[in-house]
Amino acid sequence: MRSLGETMKLTALLLTIGVGLAGAFWFGLVPQSYSPFPPISLEQRPGWFVDLRLAMLRFDSDLCRSVLKAPHIDAAPVAEVPIRNGCGLINGVRFSSAGGVRLGVDKITCEMAATLTLWIEHEVQPAAVARFGKRVSSIEDMGTYDCRNIVGNTFFAHRRSQHATANAIDIAGFTLEDGRRISVLKDWKGKGAEAQFLRDIHASACHYFRVALGPEYNESHKNHFHLDRGLGWICR
Repeated sequence: MRSLGETMKLTALLLTIGVGLAGAFWFGLVPQSYSPFPPISLEQRPGWFVDLRLAMLRFDSDLCRSVLKAPHIDAAPVAEVPIRNGCGLINGVRFSSAGGVRLGVDKITCEMAATLTLWIEHEVQPAAVARFGKRVSSIEDMGTYDCRNIVGNTFFAHRRSQHATANAIDIAGFTLEDGRRISVLKDWKGKGAEAQFLRDIHASACHYFRVALGPEYNESHKNHFHLDRGLGWICR
């Protein structure tokens, strides 16, 4: 029979192993071949463990190529930018369309590209059809890769933004196939279908992105959604 001290040591060891394994999955360090979860697919709305399945793409360029396929996205790999001073790009792609919309992105991580495509195809497009009877034809973005610190939050102002590693995107508006434009700045505070559409898709983004910030977060986000796959977790 184990003594209390031995039991406590064993418990501490098991907790340490558990935390280590959880961290490995969270950081995307576990290869897909060792994962108990199936590879993410762009063809259908993902169910359980979507976050960990997306994290598998972080460093795996072969898995990236097998996931980012037409007709869901026209992604092509880009040269890596060595991480220096908190800025750079690993396992990145560029694309001009995703989820059936025009969206010109020059540099973004594979993980973000897959996440963005899933969100657009399985959340944004159905929401647009439900609200307006039309699909989204294009999305206006305000940038992805930018070697800079976090803005709009004095507490984190000394930390690098997820934009510094192309792991984020800012989205300002959506254009429907009939030409109607829906603006985060102009329509978020309204009471019509445009405002409800924006609130619907902002809420659904939290199922895919670890950080989904909108106009209610702070003044710096009054005109766009900030979406990223960093280490934090906030939906606001």
